[in-house]
Parts: sequence; C-alpha cells; structure tokens
Amino acid sequence: MNNYFVLLQSGGGNAQMMQMIMLVGIIAVFYFFMIRPQTKKAKEAKNFQSNLQKGDKIVTIAGIHGKIDKIEDNTIQLEVSPGSYLRIEKSAVSMEWSKQLNSGTAADKK
Repeated sequence: MNNYFVLLQSGGGNAQMMQMIMLVGIIAVFYFFMIRPQTKKAKEAKNFQSNLQKGDKIVTIAGIHGKIDKIEDNTIQLEVSPGSYLRIEKSAVSMEWSKQLNSGTAADKK
C-alpha cells in the first residue's frame, strides 16, 4: 500500500511540471502573436509620423484625404482641396491608408 501512495505523489509532481510548461507556452503564444506585433506596428506608425514631409499625400484616421502643406511641431496643415486647409495632429495620420495611397500613385507614374 505504501508503493501506491508513492506513485500518486510522484505523479503529482509531473502534473505540476506539465501545468508550468503549459503556462509558459500560453504566455509565449500571447507574446509572439499579440504583444510583439502590436508594439512593432506602433513603432512603425511612430516612425512614419515622424518622417512625414511637405507634399506627402495622406489619409487621416477620420478618412480625410489631403496633401501636406506645412508641418509644425505636432501639427500638420493639410490641403484637402485647392485653397482649403485643415490643421490636424500628426497622430491623426493613418499609416496604412497613406501607404496604399502613395503606392497607388507611384504605380500610376510608371
């Protein structure tokens, strides 16, 4: 009967080890599939917003299309139609749409 209790106790240690391995695996999945891509995307967006130049065609997060006329510290003067300007924050520029817009105009020039 003592051998039976010894087997149960040693099996419990393996179960705890498996739980720890599963917990580490779940944390690794969250990191590589959720946290890391999000931080990478935020870094790319910040880099994109800091490299904006006069004449770039952009789309804001509100869906406003325009061309950059003037860049100040944290604001951009956006020309939405000839002679019509809006002042927006740099953080309001949507990186994804501006990449598609700029790549579409680059393809049209070829």
